[in-house]
Amino acid sequence: MKNLCLAALYTGLLALANPGLADVDAAKAAVAGDMKKLSFSDPQEMGDGAFISFEGEPMNIADSNGKWRLVNFWATWCAPCRHEMPMLSELQAEMGGDAFEVITIATSRNAPLKMKAFFDEIGVDNLPLHRDPQSQLARQIGVMGLPVTLILNPEGQEVARLTGDADWASDEAKAVISALIGSQPDS
Repeated sequence: MKNLCLAALYTGLLALANPGLADVDAAKAAVAGDMKKLSFSDPQEMGDGAFISFEGEPMNIADSNGKWRLVNFWATWCAPCRHEMPMLSELQAEMGGDAFEVITIATSRNAPLKMKAFFDEIGVDNLPLHRDPQSQLARQIGVMGLPVTLILNPEGQEVARLTGDADWASDEAKAVISALIGSQPDS
């Protein structure tokens, strides 16, 4: 019994010493529904992480500004991406702010005008139209199909990945994000 108490105390102190780890553990515990496809890992560095803004300005995936980020890789020709994008938009509208944001990166050949038309057709106006035109970032971090969504911690490291589309506007997704950022979703 004494060893069990010491183990519990040690685990609690370890979680307090590393709040990011505690956040991920809470998120793992919240997994349900479509979020069961979410695969958690130890924090992974993003390499050089280079991509560009819609206007062509260089950007880096590891530049987190201290926020948790959900980074979605998509393409204009991807049917599951068309289905998923409005849900990502809803997640950003409801939970985006100082602690969390949704980032979208069109990978492969996606003409900027087609990207804009894609968002206009599905009614999305609150997500960025970032680009990875040569798929260099996607290849570097192992994006093998689309859509792929990464969750990055405030240090800019990948802590979870979901391959395929998911209902990011669901209560289950909001519970996972809330656990990571330390807040409760609005019901």
